[in-house]
Amino acid sequence: MQYHIRLAVTYHYARPATGGRHLLRLLPLHLPGVQEVSQAAVAISPRPADRGEFADFFGNRAVEVALTSDHSDIAFTATARVDRCFPGYGEDNSIPLGELEAALTACRSLKGDAPHHFLAASPRIHPVGEITAYAREATEGAPTTRAAVEALGRALHRDMTFDGSATTVDTPPAEAFAHRHGVCQDFAQIMIAGLRGLGIPAAYVSGFLRTTPPPGRPRLEGADAMHAWVRAWCGEAQGWVEFDPTNDCLIGTDHIVVAHGRDYGDVAPVSGILRGPGKQKTRHAVDVIPVQ
Repeated sequence: MQYHIRLAVTYHYARPATGGRHLLRLLPLHLPGVQEVSQAAVAISPRPADRGEFADFFGNRAVEVALTSDHSDIAFTATARVDRCFPGYGEDNSIPLGELEAALTACRSLKGDAPHHFLAASPRIHPVGEITAYAREATEGAPTTRAAVEALGRALHRDMTFDGSATTVDTPPAEAFAHRHGVCQDFAQIMIAGLRGLGIPAAYVSGFLRTTPPPGRPRLEGADAMHAWVRAWCGEAQGWVEFDPTNDCLIGTDHIVVAHGRDYGDVAPVSGILRGPGKQKTRHAVDVIPVQ
């Protein structure tokens, strides 16, 4: 599937800001054989005094900008052309969950995609006894690690309610889980907490969903903004498997990957610091258009 993607993020400040530094993770990743990016750009208004681009530790594309002049509004507009050619996962050839610890011990890599980075607590996702107990119950009897991942994702889809007004970007997973309401970020971070509680390395993925579903298929939740799902390591043979608990599915050609990290903090579309008084308003607009 080939897509044209446009994301606009705008901020309006009640009083002019006198400066700021921002880190942007808005552009899709180039993943050979899975996701080919032929065009990608970020436009910034007002024009920053300084700008640079780099790949972070996890391999995500990052744009760093600095503004030194007064401004009441700022707009980040990302555009990209992406060929999503993901072939699917095929048959489940992951190892039983009981063998995963030994497989992790045998894995010696410490690169950004090594599973060891995604097993311990991270700044936004900590062990939660209730979530771990829920994950154990949901995955009871699962014959493989991948089956356990899918079982937990399906259970969260069944028991959680998608509610755009129930949480904020800073709501802890334990709070969202207690109320069983939230958005895709909450679904993903709760699932990650549960998988890590079972000893399964799990990462947070940010990205996009196609806005218009194919004929006869329902519109996916979360398509109006950047989306989030889960990446779980299922052993050396199977590798990483990505599951979308908000929509109860393994990812496919409807999902376009932007960034991987331990939790939302590692992949936030816009982060940084701002010098100025007063409140701010934010608006996001996303278009993911299939190219004929």
